[in-house]
Amino acid sequence: MDDPSLGIYLHIPFCERICPYCDFAVVRSRPLAHEVEARYVEALLAELALRSPELPGRRLETVYFGGGTPSLLSPESVARLLVAAQGSFERAAAFEATLEVNPSTVERERLPAFRKAGVTRLSIGIQSFDDTVLRRLGRAHRATEGRRTLEAARVAGFENVSLDLLFAAPDQDEAALACDLDAALSFAPEHVSAYGLTIEPQTPFARAAARGQLRLPGEEAVARMLETLAERLEASGLVRYEISNFARPGFESRHNLRYWQRRAVLGLGAGAVSCEPPGPTAAHGARRANPRDLARYLEGAERGDVAAEREVLAAHAARGEAMFLALRTAAGLCAARFAAEFGAPPRAFWAAEIERLVAQGMLIEGPGADLCLTPHGVLLSDSVFEQFV
Repeated sequence: MDDPSLGIYLHIPFCERICPYCDFAVVRSRPLAHEVEARYVEALLAELALRSPELPGRRLETVYFGGGTPSLLSPESVARLLVAAQGSFERAAAFEATLEVNPSTVERERLPAFRKAGVTRLSIGIQSFDDTVLRRLGRAHRATEGRRTLEAARVAGFENVSLDLLFAAPDQDEAALACDLDAALSFAPEHVSAYGLTIEPQTPFARAAARGQLRLPGEEAVARMLETLAERLEASGLVRYEISNFARPGFESRHNLRYWQRRAVLGLGAGAVSCEPPGPTAAHGARRANPRDLARYLEGAERGDVAAEREVLAAHAARGEAMFLALRTAAGLCAARFAAEFGAPPRAFWAAEIERLVAQGMLIEGPGADLCLTPHGVLLSDSVFEQFV
């Protein structure tokens, strides 16, 4: 085992409101009933007990509570899950436990207890500081609640705070984004995740777009927004380490880096996905996806069989993933490491594509055939990645 470390992802599917652009495995639960929470936590603990013997010798580096809205869980439930995770694996000395939080009075009041429960990092779903944008996105909170939650995080003692911004929202312009950035930076976050709105199939936004009822910024406006984001955040000391993620040095999301580096992640919960790195049973890695349906997941966990679907990656699929996941990061792709896994450097598989992207100013090729995106390549990253999948 070259890398004995492990990250655990716990998917908490409950939301007070389902956003019209969301296609995650979520269910509306307002409020989250105690008996529903208790049953789901027991299912997570049962799945952890079932899966952990499959991963002997692993060292636990990260735990990530994602969703959904994980902060709808009580601090007691979060503490139970963290204790169980750390009891199932040896804990690494540098340990990160992230909880996603939405701005609300209930969740804000729980922040001190979440910190006491063992959460070391918060990821706060601000999305925007503009009430008009928040309404158009179908968000439940307003800007005042976002500000109060960020303030409360510091009062609670959190020294590792990430905030999410969503841009290219309906009718959003560059001036509105600039105001969002001003507000975000005034809180001096350690980390910012900035995602462009994407229209996912079968969502209310997708149906509205099909009817011509969704006015989104054009490609040129979105490109300018991306440039503004990078310039403002990096000028404030937040370094882009992945296409959508910026951090002060030392505050990168260690859990999310695991995905881009194709390292082991154990996914627990409805719709959770586990990532297996290359190994004896899967030469180029594998993925294991739990059922998205909450009732089906609960029934499976309670009988000791979650019925997850496991996909062993074929060599060509793994090569493509290795390329675009590495290129998402500022570090880029190490050609020697790629060749060690796949038997030859990237040029052996994509010589023409690499030549063309270098000529177009989207890729930089280093002396060892290492590859990374240029700023222009970051702006057009989707078209770059299409060359390798």
